[in-house]
Amino acid sequence: VQLQASGGGLVQTGGSLRLSCAVSGRTFSADAMSWFRQAPGKERQFVAGIMWSGGDSTVYGESVKGRFAVSKDNTESTVYLRMNNLKPEDTAVYYCAARTNWRLVRFSTGYGYWGRGTLVTVSS
Repeated sequence: VQLQASGGGLVQTGGSLRLSCAVSGRTFSADAMSWFRQAPGKERQFVAGIMWSGGDSTVYGESVKGRFAVSKDNTESTVYLRMNNLKPEDTAVYYCAARTNWRLVRFSTGYGYWGRGTLVTVSS
């Protein structure tokens, strides 16, 4: 199974981007698909998660609530992250990841699959 994140780039403060994470490979089974980010010198941070099977529940990190929206297309095996009103502090490498156990969606430990990441840079 491979997760391929794309859609990053350079954007001005207040701008928008949409990230995509495509899943490929053998039959894929997961409870949650999530986005994490890591800025230089900082720990990896949970951004948003969406239930992959059994529902459409979503959860967000506090710093992105109201600005970011996670969605999915199960038929295309793709998860999206729409990012609006971007701020310089959103600058980071964004990773998509998949795991079982929806209750632990916010915790990076336990994710079995990770994409390589896509860089988002927000200029002030």
